[in-house]
Formats: sequence, structure tokens, C-alpha cells
Amino acid sequence: MQKLSNRILVESDTPSSPFLPMSRKEMDKLGWKQCDIIIVTGDAYVDHPSFGMAIVGRLLESQGFRVGIIAQPEWKNADAFKELGRPRLFFGVAAGNMDSMINRYTADRKIRSDDAYTPGGKGGRRPDRASIVYSQRCREAYKNVPIILGGIEGSLRRIAHYDYWQDKVRRSIVLDSRADILIYGNAERAIIDVAHQLNAGEAIEQITDVRGTAFIRSDTPSGWMEIDSTRIDRPGKIDRIINPYVNTKDLKSCHIEENSTSGDVEEEIKVLHIQTKVKLDRSKTVIRLPSYEKVNTDPVLYAHASRVLHLETNPGNARALVQKHADQELWLNPPPIPLSTEEMDFIFGLSYARVPHPKYKGKEIPAYTMIRFSVNIMRGCFGGCTFCSITEHEGRIIQNRSKESILSEIEDIREKVPGFTGVISDLGGPTANMYRLACKSEEIEKTCRKLSCVYPDICSNLNTDHSALTELYKDARKVKGVKKILIASGLRYDLAVEDPEYVRELVTNHVGGYLKIAPEHTESGPLEKMMKPGIGSYKKFEEMFERFSKEAGKKQYLIPYFIAAHPGTTDEDMMNLALWLKKNGFKADQVQAFYPSPMATATAMYHTGRNPLKRLSYKRRSEHVETIKGERQRRLHKAFLRWHDPGNWDLLRAALTEMGRADLIGDRVDQLIPAKEVESNRKSTSRRKNSNRNVTTERGEKKFQTKFTGFPKRGDSGRRRKKNSIKSKSH
Repeated sequence: MQKLSNRILVESDTPSSPFLPMSRKEMDKLGWKQCDIIIVTGDAYVDHPSFGMAIVGRLLESQGFRVGIIAQPEWKNADAFKELGRPRLFFGVAAGNMDSMINRYTADRKIRSDDAYTPGGKGGRRPDRASIVYSQRCREAYKNVPIILGGIEGSLRRIAHYDYWQDKVRRSIVLDSRADILIYGNAERAIIDVAHQLNAGEAIEQITDVRGTAFIRSDTPSGWMEIDSTRIDRPGKIDRIINPYVNTKDLKSCHIEENSTSGDVEEEIKVLHIQTKVKLDRSKTVIRLPSYEKVNTDPVLYAHASRVLHLETNPGNARALVQKHADQELWLNPPPIPLSTEEMDFIFGLSYARVPHPKYKGKEIPAYTMIRFSVNIMRGCFGGCTFCSITEHEGRIIQNRSKESILSEIEDIREKVPGFTGVISDLGGPTANMYRLACKSEEIEKTCRKLSCVYPDICSNLNTDHSALTELYKDARKVKGVKKILIASGLRYDLAVEDPEYVRELVTNHVGGYLKIAPEHTESGPLEKMMKPGIGSYKKFEEMFERFSKEAGKKQYLIPYFIAAHPGTTDEDMMNLALWLKKNGFKADQVQAFYPSPMATATAMYHTGRNPLKRLSYKRRSEHVETIKGERQRRLHKAFLRWHDPGNWDLLRAALTEMGRADLIGDRVDQLIPAKEVESNRKSTSRRKNSNRNVTTERGEKKFQTKFTGFPKRGDSGRRRKKNSIKSKSH
């Protein structure tokens, strides 16, 4: 018996099918005349808990529903959407495990030739803005069948949002897709609740009380209190307008106004004093965001709307949001309640085949190849990095599986997955080492308004004891048939150093020669806008890593990753980072440029040039944020990361001269690049044309750009990295 929503749900006695059917022939074998639910997805169907369609499909199946899959359909017409017939209850639509635009285009807006979620790795098997296109085709196929939108693309485009590829603010995807309802975040609770309500005969238009959903409604229901957040500078105490930045439930709670990243603290305290007389029922309170039309034309209001939305992401105190689009009202219910350990175990213990559907006839699906021997041990992230959208999708409260469930999955891999050699490639999640970490107080956790538990420093209320994770690693190593447990998920090193025994266990037994780590930058300016710790934390971890590697008698290397062109980064910041890289002997083979993904706080900075980490205002002039948008400057910032590449030296020489730092051009150890390019190096660079892409500058000159292969997995962004992507000095 599993409580996954407002209902008590009982697992069905109906046996699970080997795979969810993708054709009429498979339906006939199962004795089905009709599917209850059909899931349409932009990814190939892999029956594995790392793929959204498999989790949702198997979960719905466990409740007795007949679920079919339409994976990567031909979208030019509606024929493929009729393959399984008319679903009895609804179509579930998702673009896939990534936003379709990030999947298709690089940070330089160039088309990718590959797609990790497609058989053979070929690109072009899904349309741009797949959620919208698929929804339209479902409507064409069967006009009156409800459409429920989900997945990362829907989740991160749920309100009016800046779109990098069109360089404009787009409407909520709910309106553009014409879906009946959007389920954002982890969908398990909501999809089960909606499915049962539809199965009971309720109309989709009447389902308005499910957390984690967004939909169009005509007006604010009676009995609700509406907080006006459509403007910023308020006339003062006389009006007694409720401040949407304030947590009206508990003014002594750990809200963001107490954080050093929040501005105007004294004024906020005065406003808070006024608000102590306001008593609101949060379950009947909605915050009105500036309309689509306003945020589309006013950058300050866009940044303000972004700030309010991010403040309302804690399911313990979040309020509903409403945003007007022309004459329609977009309503967003508060985020879903995190799943319990028992619920997580239930979901990951469903009857997954753990392999791709047989229709692909053994063709390699790169994303599956990458994760087939890995185990997801948790969800969520409380890091709050502004360039990342994990919190907006998975939440900031960590949802953990039990050790028994994780060990059972390792045994399942051993028994089911072809090619298993005894090596588990990863035990992790969005972050490698947040397993079982949480606030020490449930009450504080429910009322907290901080965007990060670890910035600017680790919160005193956060439990940083890694012992549960250390014990998990040790027990996983003992599973019969397992030779090695590797950790490939990104490590939060500022947390790791709080528990030296964890670092010892990690370094001694779970590093396959290289360990990736992401300081992202060395300079305080960009780090502040990223909400990342200073480079001192990295150095502390590096010292531990080297010491424990030496004690274990192993030669192991850290692979640090850095971001170029992030909002708040100056040319001088990138120059200083390049000097740090040279001093420490790092030569990056691949570089990462900032990618403005939908709904991320850093994307709001990029679009508006304002800092939504602080209160927005017209009167006091909101903090300006340096943004890097021109092609030449973006190339320059990436060139600083690849300071050692002769192909970048002309650009760097010109830039350093313009910056008044020609003293860094020369052959001394303390200088960044040589004064003159060696002819053999120039010829060597020219021979690498096939491994680099040509880009054209604003003057039409051809320059070389390092081959770009993607981004690190954060929310709806993915970066495929080579293990040896950075050559470092020997430790």
C-alpha cells in the first residue's frame, strides 16, 4: 500500500508487462483493446528508472492502468499519434529527459548533430519545442482527449520565461501547447491523483486542487486572498500592501531576507514589522505576478517575477502563483510534497526491464549506455546554483532511497543488464554527496526561504554528517559480483570537507583515476552571481584528495570544470582564472560556456542585467549585472579557459593589449601566452580543423572554436564529458 498523493493507493494485482506496448501488435498480445493512458515522449523508450517515461508509465501501470508509449513519433502529421488508438483517459506529453531546445542547439545556437537519447545517437528525431508540437498533434489525432503536459521542458517553461534561442520572453508553455493541465516537477504524486480523478469521471477542467500543477482558470476563486506583486516600488506604510518577498507564516524563520545576498536589510525589517499584523491562510493565498505583457517589455519586472517565483519553491511554505496572459489567467499551485523514503523505494522497485525496447534491435542509445550500470540514490539539490534548474524541477529537499532498496537495485543490475562486468559506474544523483543530508529541524525546513543551504556559507541548521553515505559505499562494495563502485555524479566539495572520513572512503575506494569537481570559477564576482563557494573550499578539498590518495598508494587526479561567460563575469575575471589555471598546471581540452536555460536565476540576470538575488527597485536602482552576449566576448572568455591553445593566442594577445595587460604576453613562467606563435604550433593547429568548428566573427573573419560537446547535467541541461578532458599536473 503506497501513499503517493491525496489518496491511499493500492498496487494492482494485474501483472506488469515485459515492456509497455509501443504498437497495436503488442497491445493484442496483452489482450488490450484500448490504452487507458498513452505517453508521448521525445526520447527513445528505455525501460529504466533514469528515463521519465518509464517511471511514469510503470507507476501508472502499478495502479492498474493500461499504459502505452509513443516514442519519438514522426511529428509532421498526426498519423503516428493514432498508432495505439484513442486513449480512454488522457495523453501524457513530454519532450524527454532534456528541454528539446537544449537537446538540439549548442550555447552558440548551432545545431547539434547528435542526440544521446536516440538510437544510433543521431540528431533530428524530435522537433524544436517538442512539448508544443506533440500536444498539437495529439489534439489533431483525437480532439476531445485531455492532454497532460509534463517533463523538464514543461516544468521549466511553466510561466512567462526568457527563451535564449529567440532572444525574447515567451508565454507559459501551458498556453502555447494548449494542454489541459501541466504537471511540473517530479510528477508521481500529481499524475496518480489526476489519473484517478479522471478515472472516477471528473472533468479535467475541474481538477484544480493538485499540488505541482499549472492550468488556466477564469479568475481567483472566492475565499482566496490575493497578494499584489505586479509592481515593485511601494508607496509606503499607509497602503499596507503585503510584501510578496515576506514569509508571512513565520517572520522569525530562516527566510532569504536574512541572507547576505539579499539587499536593503534594514528596510526589509521595517516592512516585516508592519506585516506582523497580517494573518493569512497560506493554503488560500495566491501571489499575483506581473503579467506576461509586463515582463515581456520591462526587464526589472521580469527579474522581480523570477525572484518571487524562486522564493515560492519550498513546498512547506510556498503559495500559489497567478500570472495574467492577455485575458487568460495562468494558475500555478504550490510545488509537490517531497516523496518519503518508502515512496522512493516503491518507485525504483517497480518492474523495469532495465534495457531499451526490443524495437530498437540492439542499436546503441548513448544516454542508456552512460547510465545502465549506475544507480540513482536520491533526488533534489539544496545547492541553489543560479545557473542550474534542479531546484525548480526536483526541489531543494533531498528525497532519499533506503540502503536496502539501493543494494537491491545493484543486484538487479548484476542479474538483468547485459555486459555487466562488476563495475557500478555511479551511485549518485543531481549531487553525489547530499544523500541523507537535511535540515536539523523539520519546522525550520518548512518555513525556510533561503535559496541555498550552503551559500554564502553552510547553514548552521544543515546536517552535514556523511556517515549514512559512507556506510552505503562500504556495503555496496560487498555485494556479490561487484568489483568496483565508482562515483561519477558531481561532488559538492564544500560539504565533503566537513566529513573527512567520507572523503577518505571516496578517495580510497571509489575514484577511477579521475574525479570531476566543479569550482566553476576562482573570482568572487562571478562566484557570487553563481552562489558558489570560494576557491578556498576547493583547495581544502584538493589537499584532502591528495593526502588520502597518497595514503592509499594511488595516483589520482582531480578534473575541475569552469564556466565561461557567466553573468557577473568580467574579462579581468576570466584573465585571472586563466592565470590560476596556468599556475596550477591545468589545460582544459573542452570548455563550458554559460547556457541561459529557462527559469534559472542566472538566465534572469542574463536577460535583464539585474540581480534577482536582491530586492528589485526602480527608485534605488537595482544592482546591475555584467552580461556577456556578444560573440567576440563569449569567444574571448572561452579562449581564456583554453589559454594553452595556439589557436586562441591571436585573440588573447589582442584582448590583453586592449586591457592594458600586455605584460602577460611573453615567454616567462608568470606570463600567460607567448609573444610570438611558433610556426610548428600554427601548422599543428591547422591540422585540427576537423575536430574544431569554424565560427565567424562580427567582421566576417574565420576563427577556430574549441569543439563543443554539451553541458553538465543540471535540471534540463546535459554535458557529456570525456574522462580525461583535463590534463593536470601529477599530484
